[in-house]
Amino acid sequence: MTNSLCYKIVPVTAYEQNSSLLWCAKTRSAAIVDPGGDLDKLLGATKQADVKLEKILLTHGHIDHIGFTAELAEKTGLPIIGPHHDDRFLLESLDEYGSMTGLAHSGNFTPDKWLKDGDTIALGEQTLNVIHCPGHTPGHVVFYHAKSKLAVVGDVLFQHSIGRTDFPRSNHDELLSSIKNKLLPLGDDIEFIPGHGPNSSFGEERQHNPFLQS
Repeated sequence: MTNSLCYKIVPVTAYEQNSSLLWCAKTRSAAIVDPGGDLDKLLGATKQADVKLEKILLTHGHIDHIGFTAELAEKTGLPIIGPHHDDRFLLESLDEYGSMTGLAHSGNFTPDKWLKDGDTIALGEQTLNVIHCPGHTPGHVVFYHAKSKLAVVGDVLFQHSIGRTDFPRSNHDELLSSIKNKLLPLGDDIEFIPGHGPNSSFGEERQHNPFLQS
């Protein structure tokens, strides 16, 4: 369909985090979501899809998902959009965290635009809705495309699991509230791209995710 949102998942680094390439099928306008590493691989996928990159979108501030955002923005001149302002402390401590853990990264940065609940992002003729889903991190956001019934959820929700809440400023109860009150009501037929692992649907997780059964 020419009037839809297309995507390609690009696992990056030895940890196989899911970076995503999203684009408008009609205009070929594209965004890279969560460039955690392997920029040559990401840019190669962009070239293979024959799309025009317009922006970098970030779901949250953990280094494995945004570690190479600064380098990608410098190489391409693309604006950095997201996450929510409550993840500022994570973006400002990438150098410190990278030194402690040994995880590769390209340095601290400040987004060109912070996101909040209810914002929209244009991608060609398509519109992504921004849903603030705190819990895994306080400033985590989800990108939702209603027409394609697709959500990019980062580390909020996984196939039969949920995001970790043992990090600074994580909150388990808040994470469950985000999933149950903001994501699941979108509909059982919504497919989602997680930050790690295979895609699933909200209906599958509603029925079979052990963390959502209580």
